[in-house]
Amino acid sequence: MTERARPEAPAAASGIVLAGGRSSRFGGDKLAARIGDSTLLERAVAAVALVSTEVIVVLAAGDERELPATSVPVRRAVDPEAFGGPLVGLLAGLEAAREPIAIVAGGDMPTLAPEVLRMLIGLLLASEGTRDAAVLVQRGEMRPLPCAVRNGAATQATRHLLGEGERSLLALIRTLPALLVAEGDWRPLDPTAATLLDVDVPGDLP
Repeated sequence: MTERARPEAPAAASGIVLAGGRSSRFGGDKLAARIGDSTLLERAVAAVALVSTEVIVVLAAGDERELPATSVPVRRAVDPEAFGGPLVGLLAGLEAAREPIAIVAGGDMPTLAPEVLRMLIGLLLASEGTRDAAVLVQRGEMRPLPCAVRNGAATQATRHLLGEGERSLLALIRTLPALLVAEGDWRPLDPTAATLLDVDVPGDLP
């Protein structure tokens, strides 16, 4: 069921940027690829920082790259399983997060619209505990990133799914009671759907 969006101002939220992937299809370190004066990772972190009190960047073990500086603290979390999938990285981010709500995005998402991220956080807060996730719907399909999740419930569900061998973020969203934000509600804030762009190959770069 798709619910109508009400963009209330968000309270405190942690930002989680998943950046521990292999980048095999890109042919190199895609997080360091540049768009203008910024890297993909810098752009993703900057957008998430605008709607968060902190940002946790989840990196693969051994990735010691310098973290982008923002107006809020940016901390590193280590993906405990090399290239184990986004659900493994999400758990590392949730365990490091200090706020009850987390907004989650990929480090390869360079055109996130802060207004859309703020809407996801606000809607989840406004659900007053009746929902544990908020996700965007595009062309009738749920898009797992970006999403907002309630930390406690999402952490517990993620641990359970990983214990069953699951690695998909979409599986987590389907497990949690989720608020689905209709395309007609979020597209006015992002008419080109730039928020959903993730870079897999060099041709995806805007």
